[in-house]
Amino acid sequence: MNKVMSNIWMITLYILPALLLLLVLIYIPLGLSAYYGFLEWDGIGNMKFIGLDNFITGIQDMKFWSSVYHSFLLALFSALSLLAYLAISLILASNIKGSDILRKIYLIPMLLSSVAIAQLWIKVYNPTNGMLNSFLMAIGIDDPPAWLAEPSLVLYAIFIPILWQYAGFYILIYYAALKNIPAALVEAARMDGASPWQVAFNIKLPLIKGVFKVTIVLAIVGSLKYFDLIYVMTGGGPNGASEVMASYMYKVAFRSYDFGYGSAIGFLLLIITLMVTFIVRKLTVSDEEELQY
Repeated sequence: MNKVMSNIWMITLYILPALLLLLVLIYIPLGLSAYYGFLEWDGIGNMKFIGLDNFITGIQDMKFWSSVYHSFLLALFSALSLLAYLAISLILASNIKGSDILRKIYLIPMLLSSVAIAQLWIKVYNPTNGMLNSFLMAIGIDDPPAWLAEPSLVLYAIFIPILWQYAGFYILIYYAALKNIPAALVEAARMDGASPWQVAFNIKLPLIKGVFKVTIVLAIVGSLKYFDLIYVMTGGGPNGASEVMASYMYKVAFRSYDFGYGSAIGFLLLIITLMVTFIVRKLTVSDEEELQY
């Protein structure tokens, strides 16, 4: 085995398929997206090189910055929701009665497609006979809002199914991390008189701090490039009130047939996501981890 791993040709043979996939599926499309951003092109006709005009237009486009704000708002809500997922995981990991069934219930949204979830919540938010407004009218609220048609409410209404969709994913990660904590540490703390709160905050949470940092990055980065459920539920409306960066890019490229500007928005989305990832990583890395780098 050592002889094989010291052979440069064997190493190249092993990693070449993965490198080719990365090149074809990621790096070449990224390069083409950056290249198209310098063009005026409708996706079919002749291409015209216009330099940085598309990127300058993006920086000056208030609709684009509005979509950036909505994406960052979703990222903030996603990061804060991790605290709720962590609390649920702590309860499930304490071996309460029915924890196995609850874990399976939390995972159900992960088994559904985003389109199915979007259609489900469109029915829930239906202003006339939806489950939510029917409940509000039953408790005495005579004029409940049209959740997906109110510009001031639609963004927060959409956040709920998005957070619900990924709850099981993060709960499962935290649950697995908590279950990997040596039982002897927990038992020793309990024998010393530690309360359940002290065990949770002084033993369990510090030991899964690294996992929590990873989930923060996953939640924030995933939120910045989120697209499908929002597009199906509202298409970015009404009047751009629920537009996010990915949906605005899609609308510009495939509805307005401005592939040059759409590609520039996509590349700006990549730059913003990389910058946020770097900042979040810097903010969450510990002194010990910093020394390892």
